[in-house]
Amino acid sequence: KRVRDHVASGLYGSASEVIREALRLFESVQEVQHAHLNALKSDVAIGLADVSAGRVAALDAAAIKAQGRAILRSREAN
Repeated sequence: KRVRDHVASGLYGSASEVIREALRLFESVQEVQHAHLNALKSDVAIGLADVSAGRVAALDAAAIKAQGRAILRSREAN
């Protein structure tokens, strides 16, 4: 029905044109997802290397919140 609707809209001359365009878009989305996955894998590898090299410290959430609140207060004062 969607293919027929697209052809009926006049944007496409035939069902095969609709299908070809849909496949091109699908492949494009897959390429973007693949690139994002590769970037994520790279980031994870960097993080694991940092852990192995001892470049990671314990997270102090209270200190991070306090620092953020101090920054906000400073911005509000200006």
